[in-house]
Amino acid sequence: QVQLVESGGGLVQPGGSLRLSCAASGSIFGIAAMGWYRQAPGKQRELVAIITSSGNTNYADSVKGRFTISGDAKNTVSLQMNNLKPEDTAVYYCNAVRFGTDAWGKGTLVTVSS
Repeated sequence: QVQLVESGGGLVQPGGSLRLSCAASGSIFGIAAMGWYRQAPGKQRELVAIITSSGNTNYADSVKGRFTISGDAKNTVSLQMNNLKPEDTAVYYCNAVRFGTDAWGKGTLVTVSS
């Protein structure tokens, strides 16, 4: 079983930056990809960015050019978020895919507000 712990959320003004980090522990052998999802109040959880263990990345259109995902995608992943907008406000969840099964962190709240 994989355990994921996120850190780095908080309150930031529009136009500001935050960096989220996630560390995996437990049965990390076989993790093929790690990424970030977010869920805003009243909305479904959506993909923000993902990185595979081979280094391939994919981003939601809404964050392209503003967010950057990095990490080895085997036990660590980070998300650098720049030029944050109020619509980026959400709980951000770390995700890991291992042998076709998803593992999730508990989430960290990001609030973008003046």
